[in-house]
Amino acid sequence: MILVTGATGQLGGIVVENLLKNTPANEIAVLVRDENKAADLKAKGVEIRVGSYFDEASLKTALQGIDKLLLISSNDFNDRIGQHKNVIDAAKNAGVKHIFYTGVTMKDIETSPLKPLLADHYQTEDYIKASGLTYTFLQNSLYFEVVPMFVGAGVLETGIFFPAGEGKVAFAARQDLGEATATILSTEGHENKTYNLTGSEAYSFADIAAELSALTGKTVAYTSPEPAAFEGMLKQFGLPEEIVVMSVLFAAAMKNNDFSSPSTTLEQFLGRKTTDLKAFLHATYAV
Repeated sequence: MILVTGATGQLGGIVVENLLKNTPANEIAVLVRDENKAADLKAKGVEIRVGSYFDEASLKTALQGIDKLLLISSNDFNDRIGQHKNVIDAAKNAGVKHIFYTGVTMKDIETSPLKPLLADHYQTEDYIKASGLTYTFLQNSLYFEVVPMFVGAGVLETGIFFPAGEGKVAFAARQDLGEATATILSTEGHENKTYNLTGSEAYSFADIAAELSALTGKTVAYTSPEPAAFEGMLKQFGLPEEIVVMSVLFAAAMKNNDFSSPSTTLEQFLGRKTTDLKAFLHATYAV
């Protein structure tokens, strides 16, 4: 049986949706904190198991009888490595045969401005290896879906004000990643492998501005300010401190080309080209 964590989240939901296309529902289980939020999956015959990354006892029960476990990384930064260790320990104790982990693909975490935020992905991989469990690491690129957050809601009127310089990102659409992950989960031959799942092409924020201009007929300018000016603007908007820090660090990492290495691995699992910038922006901003 395959168990997917975070199944009521965006990536997890796409994974389960695609698993159901070629895997019997009674061979799929999901881990959720609130059973009511998985009522639609239960109606389709998916087994619902209730548990939390913070609750070791619930995990020990939820992972009984599971062969393949997809551990979708926690989006709660409060001791994220501790949360992941709870799942990994429970998986080992329950006799899970194979664990799949969704991490991140980067040029070099040790030199990245994002090390304080994302190093726990690599610590999780190390912990999985040390556990002795058979593993597959799904190192995902940044989602295309973060672009609207970084360019701002008024981008078509104000342009892009974001200190990423000329750095490029091999963005991947969440839909593509979920579809490929389901394929990997439902097939064999992935034991102890690491897959870099990125878009097939890398784009700068100047590319994003140019594509938005072409799409809308408006002139969308791109300005890469000094980080301090960007930080000051975010604070003027009254954003929480953690959001300000995260935004500044992600911009610095993009400028550092930490996510700039495209790969064809994702498109090989999809059996088609990955979603490109034009397609994503058209779906998001078309008027």
